[in-house]
Amino acid sequence: MTNPITPKELDHLVLRTANLDKMIRFYEDVVGCKVERTVDSIGLYQLRAGTSLIDIVDTDGELGRRGGPPPSTDGLNLDHFCLRIEPWDEAAIRTHLSGHGIDAPETSPRYGADGTGPSIYIQDPDGNTVELKGPPTD
Repeated sequence: MTNPITPKELDHLVLRTANLDKMIRFYEDVVGCKVERTVDSIGLYQLRAGTSLIDIVDTDGELGRRGGPPPSTDGLNLDHFCLRIEPWDEAAIRTHLSGHGIDAPETSPRYGADGTGPSIYIQDPDGNTVELKGPPTD
Protein backbone atom coordinates (compact mmCIF):
# COMPACT_ATOMS: atom_id res chain seq x y z
CA MET A 1 0.00 0.00 0.00
CA THR A 2 1.24 3.49 -0.87
CA ASN A 3 1.78 5.92 1.97
CA PRO A 4 -0.82 8.73 1.60
CA ILE A 5 1.22 11.11 3.74
CA THR A 6 3.52 12.99 1.37
CA PRO A 7 5.22 15.96 3.04
CA LYS A 8 5.60 18.93 0.71
CA GLU A 9 7.36 21.31 3.09
CA LEU A 10 7.55 22.56 6.64
CA ASP A 11 4.44 24.72 7.08
CA HIS A 12 5.22 26.15 10.50
CA LEU A 13 6.72 25.50 13.90
CA VAL A 14 5.48 26.81 17.22
CA LEU A 15 7.78 28.22 19.89
CA ARG A 16 6.64 28.90 23.44
CA THR A 17 8.11 31.88 25.30
CA ALA A 18 7.85 33.84 28.52
CA ASN A 19 9.74 36.70 26.77
CA LEU A 20 7.28 37.62 24.02
CA ASP A 21 8.58 41.08 23.08
CA LYS A 22 12.19 39.92 23.10
CA MET A 23 11.38 36.89 20.90
CA ILE A 24 9.40 38.94 18.38
CA ARG A 25 12.18 41.57 18.19
CA PHE A 26 14.76 38.80 17.67
CA TYR A 27 12.87 37.16 14.82
CA GLU A 28 12.07 40.52 13.21
CA ASP A 29 15.33 42.43 13.77
CA VAL A 30 17.90 39.63 13.71
CA VAL A 31 16.36 36.96 11.48
CA GLY A 32 14.35 39.26 9.17
CA CYS A 33 10.85 37.82 9.70
CA LYS A 34 7.76 40.04 9.82
CA VAL A 35 4.70 39.65 12.03
CA GLU A 36 1.91 38.55 9.69
CA ARG A 37 -0.94 37.69 12.01
CA THR A 38 -1.74 37.96 15.70
CA VAL A 39 -4.49 36.40 17.79
CA ASP A 40 -4.14 38.38 21.01
CA SER A 41 -7.05 36.58 22.68
CA ILE A 42 -5.01 33.36 22.88
CA GLY A 43 -1.47 34.82 22.86
CA LEU A 44 -0.45 33.72 19.33
CA TYR A 45 1.91 35.72 17.09
CA GLN A 46 2.74 34.45 13.59
CA LEU A 47 5.82 35.63 11.71
CA ARG A 48 6.50 35.02 8.01
CA ALA A 49 9.71 33.10 7.22
CA GLY A 50 9.70 32.74 3.43
CA THR A 51 6.99 30.22 2.55
CA SER A 52 6.72 29.07 6.18
CA LEU A 53 5.62 30.57 9.48
CA ILE A 54 7.20 30.77 12.90
CA ASP A 55 4.46 30.94 15.52
CA ILE A 56 5.35 32.39 18.90
CA VAL A 57 3.06 31.55 21.78
CA ASP A 58 3.10 33.62 24.96
CA THR A 59 3.20 31.20 27.90
CA ASP A 60 1.08 33.71 29.87
CA GLY A 61 -1.67 33.49 27.24
CA GLU A 62 -4.53 31.00 26.92
CA LEU A 63 -2.74 28.84 24.34
CA GLY A 64 0.62 28.97 26.12
CA ARG A 65 -0.78 27.90 29.49
CA ARG A 66 -2.02 24.68 27.86
CA GLY A 67 1.60 23.69 27.19
CA GLY A 68 2.71 23.81 30.81
CA PRO A 69 5.32 26.01 32.47
CA PRO A 70 7.47 28.46 30.51
CA PRO A 71 10.63 27.16 28.82
CA SER A 72 13.59 26.58 31.10
CA THR A 73 16.40 24.11 31.53
CA ASP A 74 13.68 21.72 32.76
CA GLY A 75 11.18 22.33 29.96
CA LEU A 76 11.31 22.68 26.20
CA ASN A 77 9.95 25.57 24.18
CA LEU A 78 8.88 23.74 21.01
CA ASP A 79 5.12 23.27 21.09
CA HIS A 80 4.79 21.44 17.74
CA PHE A 81 5.84 21.49 14.13
CA CYS A 82 3.63 21.23 11.09
CA LEU A 83 4.17 19.36 7.83
CA ARG A 84 2.20 20.45 4.77
CA ILE A 85 0.71 17.34 3.17
CA GLU A 86 -0.26 17.37 -0.49
CA PRO A 87 -2.26 15.80 -1.90
CA TRP A 88 -4.65 15.68 1.07
CA ASP A 89 -6.76 12.51 1.23
CA GLU A 90 -8.11 12.49 4.76
CA ALA A 91 -9.67 9.02 4.56
CA ALA A 92 -6.45 7.48 3.25
CA ILE A 93 -4.36 9.35 5.83
CA ARG A 94 -6.59 8.17 8.68
CA THR A 95 -6.50 4.57 7.41
CA HIS A 96 -2.70 4.79 7.22
CA LEU A 97 -2.38 6.23 10.73
CA SER A 98 -4.76 3.62 12.14
CA GLY A 99 -2.66 0.89 10.50
CA HIS A 100 0.28 2.17 12.56
CA GLY A 101 -1.73 2.20 15.79
CA ILE A 102 -2.18 5.97 15.81
CA ASP A 103 -5.60 7.19 16.92
CA ALA A 104 -5.76 10.78 15.68
CA PRO A 105 -8.29 13.33 16.95
CA GLU A 106 -10.79 14.93 14.61
CA THR A 107 -9.63 17.07 11.72
CA SER A 108 -9.94 20.80 12.36
CA PRO A 109 -9.44 23.84 10.15
CA ARG A 110 -6.28 25.68 11.21
CA TYR A 111 -4.34 28.63 9.85
CA GLY A 112 -0.92 27.92 8.34
CA ALA A 113 1.62 29.44 5.97
CA ASP A 114 -0.75 29.28 2.98
CA GLY A 115 -4.02 29.97 4.79
CA THR A 116 -6.63 27.93 6.62
CA GLY A 117 -6.89 24.25 5.81
CA PRO A 118 -7.56 20.82 7.31
CA SER A 119 -5.23 19.69 10.07
CA ILE A 120 -4.65 16.60 12.21
CA TYR A 121 -2.42 16.48 15.30
CA ILE A 122 -0.51 13.28 16.07
CA GLN A 123 2.28 12.38 18.52
CA ASP A 124 5.65 10.85 17.62
CA PRO A 125 7.12 8.09 19.84
CA ASP A 126 8.83 10.68 22.10
CA GLY A 127 5.61 12.64 22.57
CA ASN A 128 6.43 15.47 20.17
CA THR A 129 3.33 16.87 18.49
CA VAL A 130 3.34 16.74 14.69
CA GLU A 131 0.63 18.57 12.77
CA LEU A 132 -0.30 17.16 9.38
CA LYS A 133 -1.87 19.97 7.34
CA GLY A 134 -3.62 19.94 4.00
CA PRO A 135 -3.80 22.74 1.45
CA PRO A 136 -5.80 25.89 2.19
CA THR A 137 -9.55 25.84 1.75
CA ASP A 138 -10.15 29.56 2.27
